[in-house]
Amino acid sequence: MEAEARYTAVGAGVLVLVALLVAALLWLGGQGDRAGSRLYTIHFEEQALDGLEIGGEVRLRGVRVGRVEGYELEAESVNRVRVDVRVDDQASVRTNTVAVVTRNLVTGIAKITLVTPEPPGALLTDTPAGERHPVIGEGRSDLDQIAGRVSQVGEAATVALTQLNALLAPENRQTMMDTVRSLRALADDLRGRLDTLDTAATQVGRAADRIGALATPVQTAVTDLGRAGDRIAGVVERGGARLDGTLVEAERLMAESRSAITRLAAATETLQREAQATSRSLQGTAQGLDDQLAAAVSDLRLSADAALRVLDQLQDPRAALLGPAPVQLGPGEKTP
Repeated sequence: MEAEARYTAVGAGVLVLVALLVAALLWLGGQGDRAGSRLYTIHFEEQALDGLEIGGEVRLRGVRVGRVEGYELEAESVNRVRVDVRVDDQASVRTNTVAVVTRNLVTGIAKITLVTPEPPGALLTDTPAGERHPVIGEGRSDLDQIAGRVSQVGEAATVALTQLNALLAPENRQTMMDTVRSLRALADDLRGRLDTLDTAATQVGRAADRIGALATPVQTAVTDLGRAGDRIAGVVERGGARLDGTLVEAERLMAESRSAITRLAAATETLQREAQATSRSLQGTAQGLDDQLAAAVSDLRLSADAALRVLDQLQDPRAALLGPAPVQLGPGEKTP
């Protein structure tokens, strides 16, 4: 009995030691996982968390950098879920990093992907007030965007079908049939007009052929006209060169003429001044000559009178020698 009791105590002791060893290993494993990592909080409100479980992967650029530690529904908002993730310290979580839920379409297992747009912000280290860990913002998954677009397309298709059903209502069928008949009649009319257009196109083609046949003489005439134009241009160019020389010569002659006219004007002005001076001199000379002529005429008249008297005396010698007869005396004259 005593041996069995000792064996029982030894077995119990061994079991206790094994349990303690397992607990120590588990504790050390947990501490090893926690070492070199940091906790972050993500508030999901816009994205669905289907397939996301505790221990789920957290990836950054396709590399697993952490896991999901836990989650809880927030009492302040019914649609918001708080998720705590543990991320390796070597992973750069920035202030502009956002969390996106992605899932495998086959298995449905979800994981969290951290996306940092360019340019990256500062490292996320600050803990907001009222939070236990730094908060990573919520992003928007591509799958949700595609689902939203598919939903919009579905809504548009629903509206289109509703309108199509309204268009195909019994009250609109007759109107549609009349429209179809009108379109058929229009198509038949257009077919007939197309035949007419084909005939007209054939005639136009023939006329084009005729015009093409006439194009050769016209082209020849145009070529000749171009050559004549070249010759005319050459003549005009040579005439222009000569005209340029003539214009230069004319400008030179005009300059000389202008200079001659200027000299002629100056000479005319000088001649006018000299003529005026000569006129004034001639006027003074003429006045003196008039006075001299008047004096000479007066002397000549006196000389003529004296000569007449001499002649009279020569005609009557007696009177010249003895004096005038009493008969010849004038009133009041006396014999000397």
